[in-house]
Amino acid sequence: MQSLYIIASVLAVVAGQEYDIHPQMLEERYPEWYVSSEYAHPRHQRDVSVDKNTGDLTLDHKTSPDGRVFGTIGSRDEALFGKAGYQHNVFNDHRGKLDATAYGSRVLSPYGDSSHQGGRLDYKNNHAAGSLDVSRQIGGHTAVDAAAGGSWPIGRNGDFTMQGTYSRFGPIQDYGARAGLNYRW
Repeated sequence: MQSLYIIASVLAVVAGQEYDIHPQMLEERYPEWYVSSEYAHPRHQRDVSVDKNTGDLTLDHKTSPDGRVFGTIGSRDEALFGKAGYQHNVFNDHRGKLDATAYGSRVLSPYGDSSHQGGRLDYKNNHAAGSLDVSRQIGGHTAVDAAAGGSWPIGRNGDFTMQGTYSRFGPIQDYGARAGLNYRW
């Protein structure tokens, strides 16, 4: 009985070694210029991108776009990808500027496919800024990134800035803060 285990083990090891050698034998059958990337011609990038303004927003008798559609379809090495989104200007006036963005992406690869979707809000005025980004990989965790900060003038040439950040990916959370005093001589 013990000899059957030894024979089975030897066969498994020999089969495993044969499997490891097999790809090397395939490479030896092809000429060097075909296998080596040193001799291969680089493939030209074949990405197709779109970035188009949409809609009109009228401010002070001036018309400007209030949204934009963006996207890219392309490939990298063995993967195909597509990403697209829409950004909309909610307001841009004395209150500041608020932009909302919705986006998504899809990647097809021999190593696995993935889909990703999310949304983002960005606010900015003369003395404050903030952002919130919530995204999720389909079948995965939700990610949240938030940041807010302010700037207050000190005299004619200086300002005090303060910023706080929050980040979460699944169960992992991270907090941060930064403050600074800027003075221009």
